[in-house]
Amino acid sequence: MQGKVWKFGDNIDTDLIIAARYLNTSEPSELAKYVMEDADPKFVSKMSHGDIIVAGENFGCGSSREHAPIALKAAGISAIIAPTFARIFYRNAFNMGLPIFELAESVEISEGDTVKIDMEKGEVINITQAKTYKFSPIPEFMQELVDAGGLIAFAKQEIREKKLAEKA
Repeated sequence: MQGKVWKFGDNIDTDLIIAARYLNTSEPSELAKYVMEDADPKFVSKMSHGDIIVAGENFGCGSSREHAPIALKAAGISAIIAPTFARIFYRNAFNMGLPIFELAESVEISEGDTVKIDMEKGEVINITQAKTYKFSPIPEFMQELVDAGGLIAFAKQEIREKKLAEKA
């Protein structure tokens, strides 16, 4: 993963990620149009597919809505880096196949920087600043969820594999 950084502060709650007024749908492409609108009304028009959000402490706090990681992923955000995440958002993000990384040094990364995430090495490389940071490894099962595209895709894959094994 490599992309331009969009920076947000501490305690970005799920209402800022996707406002409640848009929760009359769970269609990812529709939610994507409004992601981060209340934090930055022009965010969706400024960002590009593959960009990365870098935030402060407690990203994803607030309600437990799954719409938040769905909207971020559908908008084209490839990953989120923050020192800490709200626990329910943490799990929802992986269930939706949105990779997130806990990195205390995320405060050193600036908006507009280009960063690369090497999941195998457990590194965030700030190409702009020529700095490399180590992040906490993602648990293996959570990595499998991301690789599959989320929990539902993972479950479907497991069912297909089980059926193939039964036929063999």
